[in-house]
Amino acid sequence: MTPLETAMRDDWGRLLALLAAQFRRLDLAEDSLAEAFASAARTWADDGAPANPSAWLLTTARRRALDRLRAEAVAAKSLPLLAIEAEITANARRVLVDASQDPGATDERLRLILLCAHPSLSPESAAALTLRLVLGVPTADIARLFLVPTATMAARLTRARKRLGGARFDVPVGAALQARIAAVAEIAYLAFTAAYAPGSGADVVRAAEAGEALRLVQVLREVAPAEYCDDLVALQALMMLQHARRDARSEDGRLVLLPDQDRTRWRMSEIADALELLAPLARRSPSTPYLLQALVAAEHSGPGDTDWGRISQWYEELEELTGSPIVRLNRAVAVAESEGPQAGLALLSDLDLPGHRLPAVRAELLTRTGQIAEARAVYDTAIAACTNTTERDHLIQRRDALS
Repeated sequence: MTPLETAMRDDWGRLLALLAAQFRRLDLAEDSLAEAFASAARTWADDGAPANPSAWLLTTARRRALDRLRAEAVAAKSLPLLAIEAEITANARRVLVDASQDPGATDERLRLILLCAHPSLSPESAAALTLRLVLGVPTADIARLFLVPTATMAARLTRARKRLGGARFDVPVGAALQARIAAVAEIAYLAFTAAYAPGSGADVVRAAEAGEALRLVQVLREVAPAEYCDDLVALQALMMLQHARRDARSEDGRLVLLPDQDRTRWRMSEIADALELLAPLARRSPSTPYLLQALVAAEHSGPGDTDWGRISQWYEELEELTGSPIVRLNRAVAVAESEGPQAGLALLSDLDLPGHRLPAVRAELLTRTGQIAEARAVYDTAIAACTNTTERDHLIQRRDALS
């Protein structure tokens, strides 16, 4: 990775947060930083990277922003309103001196992350804006993640920026802070799920985009207050355990379900890191949705036989906490494994869930009970509702294999 690529990956969000805090305009901050990176691409190729790349980029971006302000016809009237606050200036200057350990940068990054999770934005728009502004993910890659054309995603990001035009660029306190951090965590998991198990298209998994969503949780964990750490660690462990299986999730373009995956293709070092994160939480922390899901994922990642009875208990607890029909569906699968398919079908009897996953599970359980004709009909329902090409092919194979 070149110094410029490293700076893009590691410093984009921090630098953007500082610029946005200084100039109080997301558009100005983002454009100026993009111009600084473009200038770096030209300059560093000839002269080599500077000793402190992030400081170089921040200085260049600040100059671009000030030049643009001066050039704007309304600059003379606007400048008094854009007065730089002394504290923010001091933070920016400290970053110029030491880009690695500055607490002000941490604060500003948290402000930016929380701003992207503003309640005025839809979850999808908030997720897209967070990936773009906090992590610097290119618009084309975000569009691929959410299965829309690049132009559509660019327009969506523009609308989101405009909607935030009047939003306060500050860190809420108390319950509001807790709610905003929870929203960012949900945004990260939404983005991860969209990449790890795409609902439509031909991809089985989009590993790079899933990795970016995981990185967002890591960044949030670094900058969020300590009292919110446990839930973020649980979420990070959950995503790491799932992400570690990415290489085994498909073979020759075909979906490979968990029981059939080649475990030698799992990234065991990542699983070990996740289990190390999870172990203290499992001993001392109260049950939360992320912790329970992480425990289920950890049980699936172990070297021995899966304890389906334990997983069923965790899903039951999770269903009590969330009331989610998706959790009920997963619980039914676990119960079918531990108590038999009829017990799993009983849990699905009053479940209503759009999409193909409910009929797909019901068809599989009907197959196991020997109700072949009914299973075939329910497979047809699942196939008709499935918009992911690879998953649909898998369902067709399962239906056609029925004798």
